[in-house]
Amino acid sequence: MHIAIFTNNYLPNPYGVSGSVESFRKELERAGHTVYVLAPSFNGYIDENKYVFRYPSIDFKFKNVRFPIAIPYSHQISRLLEKLEIDVIHSQHPNLLGWQAKRWAKKKNVPLIFTWHTLYDQYAHFVPLIPSAWAAWWAIGNAKKYANNSDCVIVPTPSVREIISNWGVFSKKIVAIPTGVDESIFCDGDRGSQRKKLGIAEDEIVLLLVSRLTAEKNVTFLAEVVAKILSQSTGSDAGKVKFIFAGGGDKLEVMKQIFSQAGVVEKISYLGIGDEEKRKDIYAAADIFVYASKSETQGMVISEAMYCGLPVVAVVASGVKDLVINQVTGLLVKEDEKAFTEGIKRLVDDESLRKKFSENARKISRQWYTSKVCTQKLLKVYQAAISGRKERKTKPCCSKIWTS
Repeated sequence: MHIAIFTNNYLPNPYGVSGSVESFRKELERAGHTVYVLAPSFNGYIDENKYVFRYPSIDFKFKNVRFPIAIPYSHQISRLLEKLEIDVIHSQHPNLLGWQAKRWAKKKNVPLIFTWHTLYDQYAHFVPLIPSAWAAWWAIGNAKKYANNSDCVIVPTPSVREIISNWGVFSKKIVAIPTGVDESIFCDGDRGSQRKKLGIAEDEIVLLLVSRLTAEKNVTFLAEVVAKILSQSTGSDAGKVKFIFAGGGDKLEVMKQIFSQAGVVEKISYLGIGDEEKRKDIYAAADIFVYASKSETQGMVISEAMYCGLPVVAVVASGVKDLVINQVTGLLVKEDEKAFTEGIKRLVDDESLRKKFSENARKISRQWYTSKVCTQKLLKVYQAAISGRKERKTKPCCSKIWTS
């Protein structure tokens, strides 16, 4: 099968869509398929993959987050696409290169698959000069129209299926397929060397956050909770708790200020924006993954943390609640400082419960959330869409393969 993936966000950008595209690309190629990636150019970055084709772009940075903006036209790429054999086109966005994906799907007479990655109402603050409510209204309406004109819509989790169905996307078109964990990358993390490097003793309990450090990830709320836990001087394990966090964004300095004011800086390790290869050692060094985001369609870091055996304490919210099974692989709590604090303390103080949740997380993630398992589901969508085109079916091609 020859698959063309159009994405506005790709390597070396470290965020969710890039990770999703790359996870599926690798596994599709391992399964013997040919994958072309059409993405914006990223100044200073050179692709090693010969099947990545870059559209010209404008280098854009907002709130310390860099997102090259694709210019959705290239005569050179158009000539290339004319020659390429393509069986299915998979768009990751409804605009910019999403327009090209739609155009070429029509021109090649092949299925258009669309992945709805983003809860647009939670990300409207990234649009400069336009009121957030207006930006969200336009983005949702635009994505809904695009989705309803696609052959099938992929969402990372069932809770997102419910949300976009309520927004007006035809429910029979929607299939839930999470992005899987690449086992070749995240197995066998080195716990000892990472803890030694950070000066963390074996008997200390490490809380971990890997995230973009921006408003929609709710990181300042999390920082307040963690600072409170670290500053406490009573309790059997209170003095043994430390916190590691990694990622980049405009809330980094706010978080550092919170830790400084609480007097817990010596218990904090900030690791910056690390690459995927290094994350397995960061997960291995930790004991509990903490997460407060309310804007997730999945939260790929949750899947990675679970695969690495970390129990999770998280705010109960879309995406995350589909991955974390409350009282089985972690604790889902309200967005309330007291509730979140008590959830973390419960796992800090109860080693047997931590181990139980850890074992469950490893087992469940390997059963449901590896890249191989998830890619097999995606291939069924592609095959059904291609068959539907050939047979000129009038009903949505994905209705038979809906997975919850």
